[in-house]
Amino acid sequence: MTADPTTRPMLDPAQLAGEARSILACPAGVSLVVDGHPSVLAEDALGMQDVHGTPTFSCPPGSELADAAEHHRSALITVESGLGGPGSDERAVTLTLAGRLETRGVEDCACCEETRHVVVLELNFALLTRPTPTGDDRPDQQHRVPLEHFRSPSHHLNRGYLQRSVEHANTCHQEELRRAVSTTTGIPMSRLVGVALADLSPASVQVRWIDVDGAHLTDIEFPRTARSTAELGEMLRRELHAGLC
Repeated sequence: MTADPTTRPMLDPAQLAGEARSILACPAGVSLVVDGHPSVLAEDALGMQDVHGTPTFSCPPGSELADAAEHHRSALITVESGLGGPGSDERAVTLTLAGRLETRGVEDCACCEETRHVVVLELNFALLTRPTPTGDDRPDQQHRVPLEHFRSPSHHLNRGYLQRSVEHANTCHQEELRRAVSTTTGIPMSRLVGVALADLSPASVQVRWIDVDGAHLTDIEFPRTARSTAELGEMLRRELHAGLC
């Protein structure tokens, strides 16, 4: 399975790679097509994770996806952008990734106590597609993303990763965030209605909360600019005094 390499002239490769990695880290939807395995389920694609620029899946032994990886099947992933707010132009951009499925060992699933296969897509092609505005007869804009830039560690802390980290914290760690604000401000948790993180960057984060007296916010500057995802997570936990994951 191959992708058509005919594209429009390439833009700045680092900029393209940053946008592509951001979409991979913050997808609104994922579809997976595997050569020779038409029955691979959509659930396999929905479980995709971005591991430093490599699409990574976890699947049960004996599944279609595990079998495809064992036989090094070619595959194509289409990632719909989840960047920005609903309805924004950024949500119309798609990322297409082509390559070969490979097995990368096994892992124990903490929630179901099952052993699962780790499957990755070793990339040989990446393409960004931007649709033309309604009423414009020109073809969609397609830009090949150089893989050496796409894989660069400089894109690990991309905008999509930062957005998805905020969304995860606000959705899954509300209790920890409320406790953190209570600890740092002295406001009893019973008076806190809700807490949210915003504007996360490698150097800072904004904390917003609502209590019985109204809405408040504070900007927190980190001691230094984070250089990795692990370092950013550690500084967030330390500065917020919160048990975030």
